[in-house]
Parts: sequence; C-alpha cells; structure tokens
Amino acid sequence: MRILLVNPPNCGRSIPEERYGITSIKKIFRSEPLALEALAGNLYGHEVRIVDLKVEPDALKMALTDFAPELVGFTAVTCEAQTVLTMATQVKEMTTARVIVGGVHASCQPEFFNQPQVDFVVVGLGKLSLRELVDELERGNTTPDIAGTAPTAPGRPLQLIPRTYSTADLVNEVAPRYDLVDHYRSHYTLESMDIPLGLVSSAVGCPYDCHFCCISPITAGRYLTAEIASVVRDIKLLESVPVIRLVDANSFGNPSAALKLAEAIAAAGINKQYFADVRADLVVRQPELIKRWREVGLRAVVIGFEEIDDQALRRMNKEAEAEKNRQAIEILHRLGVTIVGDFIISPDYDEQQFERLGSYVREQAIELPIYTVLTPLPGTLLYRQMASQICNHDLDYYTLTNAVVPTRLDEELFYQHYAALLREGHDEAKL
Repeated sequence: MRILLVNPPNCGRSIPEERYGITSIKKIFRSEPLALEALAGNLYGHEVRIVDLKVEPDALKMALTDFAPELVGFTAVTCEAQTVLTMATQVKEMTTARVIVGGVHASCQPEFFNQPQVDFVVVGLGKLSLRELVDELERGNTTPDIAGTAPTAPGRPLQLIPRTYSTADLVNEVAPRYDLVDHYRSHYTLESMDIPLGLVSSAVGCPYDCHFCCISPITAGRYLTAEIASVVRDIKLLESVPVIRLVDANSFGNPSAALKLAEAIAAAGINKQYFADVRADLVVRQPELIKRWREVGLRAVVIGFEEIDDQALRRMNKEAEAEKNRQAIEILHRLGVTIVGDFIISPDYDEQQFERLGSYVREQAIELPIYTVLTPLPGTLLYRQMASQICNHDLDYYTLTNAVVPTRLDEELFYQHYAALLREGHDEAKL
C-alpha cells in the first residue's frame, strides 16, 4: 500500500499580531516529525513517504499527484486541527485515498474529526494500532474493530474502542524512519543557533495529571519507558546530528531506567549532547542522576516551573512546590546544566504579577525562559473548568500564545507585558 504521512504547516494565528501589530509573539513549530517517523517505522512492507509542510508549505498537492497514495495519515496538535480538516478535504477531492487522523488533538477530542473527509481517527499511541488498522484494510476489511481507533460516522457518535496501552504499543523492535526526512534534515536545527537537532523518544506519557496538560490522554495516564537498547539504537541512527532532544514529557520519570540509559550511552562511546524534560522534584531527589547525565552529555533540561508560588501551583494540580523549584535551580546551576524554564502566564495576570515573574526569572538566572499563556485545551480538565469563560473557540488561536478567555488587563496591555517578558528572556538567552 502507498501511504503518505503528513506533518501540517505552521498554521496557528496570533491575536497580538493581528489586533495590535505585536509581531514578537508567535508560536512556530519546526522540528522533525518524530511521531510520523515512528509510525512509518512500523509500516514496513508498505511504500511510505513523509511530507513535512512546516518545511514545504505547498508540497501536499504535488505529493498527492506524484505519489498517488492509497492512504493519507495526518497528525495534528490543537492549533493545526482545522487546517488538517481542510487538507483532508483536498485529499478527498484529488484522490481516492482513505484519510486517517491521529496526534494530540485526535487523542484529546476525537469527535472533532468525526467528519466526512476523514475515514478513521487514531487515538493515543498509534505505532501499533495504525499498523493493525492498515493490515485489516489491506485484507479488505473496511470496518475493522481495532482498539484505539474508530471509523468516522458523521452525525453519530464515534464508536471508539478503548485501548489499554503497554510497552507493546512502543514496538521497540522497529526504529523510526529517520531516512524519510533526510532531505529536510538541514531545516531541523536548534532555534537561533543553527545547530542540527535530532529527536529521540525514551518514554511516553506522564503519571501526573496537571489540569492544563494534554499529555495524559495519549496513554490514558500511563507512563511507559522504551527499551534501553532501542533508545541507544535511535541515537546512533542520528549519527550526523550533534544534539539530541529527548522528546518525552518526563524523560527521567523512571530514575532507574534513566540511569541505565546514561550508562548504556557511556558504554557505547556516543559523543553527543542532550536536552531532556525533567521535573524539579526529581532533580532535588536525584541530583546524582543529573550529575551522571551531565557526564554523558546532558546540556540542558526543560523544566515546567509553570508558576512561582504554591497557591498558583496547587490550582494547576501541578504537584510541585516553589521551594523545590528553587532547590532544583540551585542544583542544576551547580552542575553546569542549562535551564530552559517553562512558565505559564494566566490571562488573569495584573501588572504586578508580570513584574514578579520577570523579577523571579532574573533573580534565579534562568538561562532560557519560555512563556506560554494558560490555555484550556480541549480534552483537559482545565477546559472543562473554564468552558463558560472561553470567548474564542477558533482552534487556530490555541497556540499557547493567545488568551482565549478574557484578560484582566486591557488586552493590548496584557500582550505588551507578555512581549516585554519574551524580549528580556530571549535577548540574553544561553543554550
């Protein structure tokens, strides 16, 4: 079967730019589409191509014409969901291919894709379930019952069969098809530093349930670690790439497995640098683990600090403490690990809260602060809590850089303060 996997273009919209001419606040995604590479790896025996519309925004029509796919698969985060439906319509107009949609938004709000231009929705980890679906379709079964997938039925509810995710869904024995994006590789670089960056997954899911986060639905709340050998294999496959981003939501969520991976990297003689997502409380509990990772190449960690006081953290169900965050920062600075700090700005912020956050980042010497706006993403508890407050339901604006509920400050003033934080944080950023 000829299968085309599509990474959507950058399609999010910007309120501060459109309304107030503030062009410095914009969410741009450009990294290799690891999810599609992983799916492609388990579609052996089929002719598979990946088209990355973030690199080639106008390449879909040519791919449909030249490749004549029998199946087209899209992935999408929330701000890409509407664009994917538009592209699915284009696929149906130009080909007879079946259309499958998966990814974060399909996992959190699968009913959104219950539309005539989509044939199947894949929810959660799709590496194994997509393969099972493709096998059934190739056998001529047009209505297969595959756990984690659902045939669309516009006008009627999706009949989704729940899937209990396990390490079997990781299909560790097959590697991502990094080769399918070789012609895009020069575009996958560390932002603003022009350093080639490759993506590797060592774990999926997260055992925590932060109210704002859309990660948990992907694995139904489970945290699964990949086999050590498969992670080392994938790192080696990116032989020409000097910096590896471990894309896990919680890279060291299993400290024992994380230590074994570090030792395996050292034993393999791999000389690379790494970015990893970690929790502050893990850093405080396991400083020796961070130290060992620093010895094998850990360059930076991404930490979701989110807020700077305990009351705000409790509202998010973050299961974190401001004091532990400060302790983690001290440990990481002592070990020489760069901190990429994620902070969430509430639309309810006043000017004093903006100033407090800026002062905190300066005082704590966070090397690269990342600021997003608290956004009730469909499928999260936050969405259910804030549903009545949402004033913007256009998913194109759900980029985490737009306020989709009313701001306490005058809206333009809110975005001016937001832009000022970004400028200050990024002008002196160090990675």
